[in-house]
Amino acid sequence: MTTDRTDAEQGQSPAVAAAARRAELAAFLRSQRARLRPADVGLPSGVGRRRTPGLRREEVAELSGMSHTWYTWLEQARPIPASAQVIDALARALRLDPDRHRHLRVLAGLPLPPVTAPTEAAAPRLRRLVDAAAPNAASLYDRYYDFLAWNDVYVRLRHDPGTMPPERRNLLWMMFTDLENRRRMTSWEPAARAVLSQFRAAAGRRPDDPRFGELVSALTGASPEFRRWWASYPVRDFKPATIAIDHPAAGRIALDLYQLRPVEHPDLLLVLQVPAGAEDARRVQALLAPPGRRGDG
Repeated sequence: MTTDRTDAEQGQSPAVAAAARRAELAAFLRSQRARLRPADVGLPSGVGRRRTPGLRREEVAELSGMSHTWYTWLEQARPIPASAQVIDALARALRLDPDRHRHLRVLAGLPLPPVTAPTEAAAPRLRRLVDAAAPNAASLYDRYYDFLAWNDVYVRLRHDPGTMPPERRNLLWMMFTDLENRRRMTSWEPAARAVLSQFRAAAGRRPDDPRFGELVSALTGASPEFRRWWASYPVRDFKPATIAIDHPAAGRIALDLYQLRPVEHPDLLLVLQVPAGAEDARRVQALLAPPGRRGDG
């Protein structure tokens, strides 16, 4: 079981926390071995009654390509390292579904396995979520900060991603090359630096992904600020922030930024921009009102 609190915050020493994690890993392996039968993994059932419920340890070891002794030590919660290759082989041998595979990785202290891109079937559901965020501006991005969806409030307040070429429909391209967006933001540089730093952290988690390299190369050539700041290697995860925009029709509006990730698609990022105060909310509502009612009250 994982939490957002550190071991120190929970009053556990690193050694105690590591031992607890190994014990949980051992228990999980035993439970997954017990739920399988030889026929489930293509092994002969044999003759007579098996004393071991499910698969035997030696069978799991053979299926995953490791020694019987090594696997036994894992089930005994001994302090031995387990590489990603070993853990993934165990996941295949034990026929783990994606949820169990991720749990196994967590218990082994490894990064989570790559997340598959959202299916086309999921896209309408996510678009409905973005639309339902109104009257707050909402936009949805993939791991490269490409725009996947945005609502009408986002278009009215900030920018219309639909006007961008598909290959440049990306938050970094918008922040660093769209002059209208730059003019509207009262503090463009801190916001642009923050976005770039988050993008740098995302790229660092996938150094072998060519898409990140392509984006960096193109943006380096298109924006002197991006080129200069990227060279300084900024890395910063999201911090709660408030931005202000000078809207040509509604005036100055302060917006609190929120970032959320769908549990079923943790590589996706939902950004909400919520009016920071009552006056900001009033100006947004006035902007969204039908043309004949704008300016009333």
